Amino acid sequence: MTNLTLRSLDIPSIHKFAVGFDQMFDELLRNTNTQSTTNYPPYNVVKHSEDKFAIQLAVAGFKEGDIDVSIEKNQLTVKGEQATNLDENVEYLYKGISARSFLRSWTLADYVKVTDAIVEDGILTVNLERIIPDEQKPKKIAITYNK
Repeated sequence: MTNLTLRSLDIPSIHKFAVGFDQMFDELLRNTNTQSTTNYPPYNVVKHSEDKFAIQLAVAGFKEGDIDVSIEKNQLTVKGEQATNLDENVEYLYKGISARSFLRSWTLADYVKVTDAIVEDGILTVNLERIIPDEQKPKKIAITYNK
């Protein structure tokens, strides 16, 4: 088996084969530069159907008002900040439940909209739906034959 090694990345030569993909290359570079090393809080991405998805985050211990879900352009951001007011009358023998803040973000594809966000049993579910406009859907073009 032959080992191939990428020694240099020649972006101009890639661009001549990938017309209109500049934004994709920029997004890939941005994602690799901002990749988080933490896995807190854990999350799932669930596919319900071809056009309906959900992101589930474990947010046990966060109260109403501690979590903020926002979207700007195609960037979905979930931010959690817990108040760290510990009861001074409590002596912890072991404290394993974290009270730390978090920031998670995902880049959504074009035409993906957030329909709602629900917290149930310590799980935040952000429901997403892909709504493609009629003018963007594939369509057949009639062919006229001249005789």
